[in-house]
Amino acid sequence: MNKRILVVDDSEIVLAKAGEMLAEGGYDVQTALSAQDADVYLYGENRPDLVILDVMMPKLDGDKKARLLKSDETTRDIPVLLLSSKSEEELGLLVRESGCEGFIRKPFTPDQMLARVAEALAGN
Repeated sequence: MNKRILVVDDSEIVLAKAGEMLAEGGYDVQTALSAQDADVYLYGENRPDLVILDVMMPKLDGDKKARLLKSDETTRDIPVLLLSSKSEEELGLLVRESGCEGFIRKPFTPDQMLARVAEALAGN
């Protein structure tokens, strides 16, 4: 069975691009336009094996959602990657503060996306 990846971003363009890259990489892809919409997958039957969270989203930023996931017994073991165009330094700090497994910088290539996902899944 393929690993399931949940991509959460408020941009449908980013969701489509990331989803296409991940599907071509052999993953099953779930998408959500907000941190709240992601809960359907995170607390449902078909939980993702990894979550990619956009940092800057309306209502609830991805790094804050990641903190909530890492503090919840049900979801704490799911690896999380942050997605953002912020600098590597800023992203590194957010990753450490939120307990995530890493980050992907926008704009991303298929190779970058798939390498980060594979690393995060291997570490779990």
